[in-house]
Amino acid sequence: IEKILCQHNDLKKEFEKKIEIKRRKITQGDDLAPGVLKIVKVYLAVKRQIQPGDKMAGRHGNKGVISKINPVEDMPYDENGIPVDIVLNPLGVPSRMNIGQILETHLGMAAKGIGDKINNMLKREEKYLI
Repeated sequence: IEKILCQHNDLKKEFEKKIEIKRRKITQGDDLAPGVLKIVKVYLAVKRQIQPGDKMAGRHGNKGVISKINPVEDMPYDENGIPVDIVLNPLGVPSRMNIGQILETHLGMAAKGIGDKINNMLKREEKYLI
């Protein structure tokens, strides 16, 4: 029983030391200059054009390196003549189980179609407003 009491007292002392350290951290505060209430750090991002060798990452964990940038006229286009923004390897989507990419491209095409319809409607109605 005495051995258990000694172990209990040792654990209690260790626990009290940890609590005291945490209490000091809370009450101590930061080392700020007089009159300074808060330090704010600002990081600036610089926009620049992509070039070969730059890394890109999508929202779905897909990532890659830009190997070549072609002019718009050399890019693949759809049946309406609209050039493609980005080309993905079709074998990379199901093998990596990135089905979110497919969903995002379909939703993007649907949103563009809705935007085109609204734009056409506004152009038709513009005649009547003027």
